[in-house]
Amino acid sequence: MAIFWAFIFGEIVGYIGSKLEVMPYNMWQVGIAAAIVAFVAVNGIYLISKDA
Repeated sequence: MAIFWAFIFGEIVGYIGSKLEVMPYNMWQVGIAAAIVAFVAVNGIYLISKDA
């Protein structure tokens, strides 16, 4: 579920950022990058807090 929401929020942030920087917007690159970052973050937080 976190990957889905990361994809959606990544799209929003990517769109706004592309308009502010006057750069082309590629929906799939932004969404997949956001999903990968969310996947790594969620699993990293889980692995760090598992030992605590």
